[in-house]
Amino acid sequence: MGVESGKKIWILCVRDSLQANCKNLKIWLVFLHTGLGERASYCDGKLKAPPKPCAGNQGTQITVEDLFYNVTTRRKALKNPSEEYAKILEVVGRYAIHNSGISFSVKKQGDTVADVRTLANATTVDNIRSIFGNAVSRELIEVACEDGKLAFKMKGYITNANYSVKKCMFLLFINHRLVESTALRKAIETVYAAYLPKSTHPFLYLSLEIAPQNVDVNVHPTKHEVHFLHEDSILECVQQHIESKLLGSNSSRMYFTQTLIPGVECSSTEVVKSVASSSFTAKGTVDKVYAHQMVRTDSRDQKLDAFLQPINKPLSTGHTAVTLDGGTGLSDGRSRQQDTEMEDLNDFDTMVAAQGDSVTTPEGQKESGRLTPETVPTRKRQWAGSDVEMEEDDTRKGMTAACTPKRRIINLTSVLTLQEEISSQAHASLQEMLHDHSFVGCVSPQWALAQYQTKLYLLNTTQLSQELFYQILLYDFANFGVLRLSEPAPLYDLAMLALENTESGWTEDDGPKEGLAEYIVEFLKKKTEMLKDYFSFEIDEDGNLTGLPLLIDNYVPPLEGLPMFILRLATEVNWDEEKECFESLSKECAMFYSIRKQYIVEESDLTNQQTEELGTGSTSWKWTVEHVIYKAFRTHLLPPKHFTEDGNILQLANLPDLYKVFERC
Repeated sequence: MGVESGKKIWILCVRDSLQANCKNLKIWLVFLHTGLGERASYCDGKLKAPPKPCAGNQGTQITVEDLFYNVTTRRKALKNPSEEYAKILEVVGRYAIHNSGISFSVKKQGDTVADVRTLANATTVDNIRSIFGNAVSRELIEVACEDGKLAFKMKGYITNANYSVKKCMFLLFINHRLVESTALRKAIETVYAAYLPKSTHPFLYLSLEIAPQNVDVNVHPTKHEVHFLHEDSILECVQQHIESKLLGSNSSRMYFTQTLIPGVECSSTEVVKSVASSSFTAKGTVDKVYAHQMVRTDSRDQKLDAFLQPINKPLSTGHTAVTLDGGTGLSDGRSRQQDTEMEDLNDFDTMVAAQGDSVTTPEGQKESGRLTPETVPTRKRQWAGSDVEMEEDDTRKGMTAACTPKRRIINLTSVLTLQEEISSQAHASLQEMLHDHSFVGCVSPQWALAQYQTKLYLLNTTQLSQELFYQILLYDFANFGVLRLSEPAPLYDLAMLALENTESGWTEDDGPKEGLAEYIVEFLKKKTEMLKDYFSFEIDEDGNLTGLPLLIDNYVPPLEGLPMFILRLATEVNWDEEKECFESLSKECAMFYSIRKQYIVEESDLTNQQTEELGTGSTSWKWTVEHVIYKAFRTHLLPPKHFTEDGNILQLANLPDLYKVFERC
């Protein structure tokens, strides 16, 4: 069919068999240079009327009705609509890959979502990713070659040795027509046979341009298979080029092997052979990983109980001294571990409030654990009277402190020096072990078991959590949220409780307790501004403690230790020197926040009545240790080198050694 428009003649070729076997064939063409379109209708292969002008989008639209209405045998050969639609999708998808500069869209009549959709500005790799998936597209190698003597050009994409499937996906276009060539397929698969496992095949997309006079299309009734002149020479040229590309990409081949603990020297009996030392046999298979070397856990696996946070039921054995917003209080006999979900603002806003510029918690802390100035907004103002910069986001002033995206950049030399000391003392192997460990369980509030690769470790939760909070206090210095106390806690009463405790070491020679308590209150009131600014400790004018720093989400310190913490805050902190002050204050605060056995009631210490009253609450501390504390160890803790010597991290068992023992039995 030819349509004349202006000075250009546009030719649209439709198979004669299609025209002759359909009752109604409608064709719309919209010309690129004019923006106008013309429409023509055919019936039984004959033009009904001259083409008429019409409106439409640029492109060609063909509508076929009553296909094979006059050939009953051919019509019965059609399969069910689902199979025919699948074949249409396959053909259109392949043409979409070949024509990367054109947008293709295929969808069933009545559906709103297209099953195949490509963009006009997408590349060939983008189209392969859209149709065949990411697994194919990330392993592609571009190929291109030509030979003037043989009058052919070849370009396309093939997968490297990392990718293999049971069925070969071969997209072959010769002179921009989708065809098949059995000889070319076998020639390429012969090359891949040396790289892929047995009975597996690659993904291939090739586009060949051969002189039209050299192509024989009359091989198959459907014109789907072709032969061409100089076939053997062209196949040899394509084979050599593909083999050279596969040899060049072999350096990036991936295999699954057992990794070693960094920094540890292992004997040959404990090491899985590396790839470089002939780890692959002639057949291309990986050396067997023996049972005594196999790691059977994955630190990335999540447990179901991580999403089922237990509800605390506090004991009623003593009077409530301090209560946090949310209804849980402090008693003499039990830790009131809070189970507030920090991400839920409806519950969180009753416990955390934003007051002042220093009450902030960076959003990025969950991801990296150590924020850099580049991760925060760009607005800055200088913090009066100190080496501190303030960055604000005025669009979210109404949110709680822990969610407000503000970040203060601390330039205090003392704080930076303390941070450098932590970094310099970090142990790389221990850090990797904590990052990739699999939590086994709690032995007691002080000790827990964790597995790393083939080794089982006993970890001192108390010391590790104390170091964790110490590092958080220094790395997030002056960037904390606030845990608001529902009822202000008088510093005088807290000091009196601490002095009555034998742990305080008070004697009559020290003077009356009342006088010491009043001195502590007055002393801490003088430090209110600094404590609030840098550590988010809030003390009102009447000498009442109203807020504590929020160091990590879903964690509230054991408030039974609050009286002793207030006492040590006034007596054990060096308030004279800046660096020593921040260091000692951070250590005292970290001790208060750490998991300590004396403030946790275990199930063995409870009576039957108390156990019934607590229900699942007695296991809340175990949930906190596993899903809050040890989770924070992965990203926040830089374990110091002395942990390898002071018994805080002990290796209990090693799988290869256990196999040696059992082999003797």
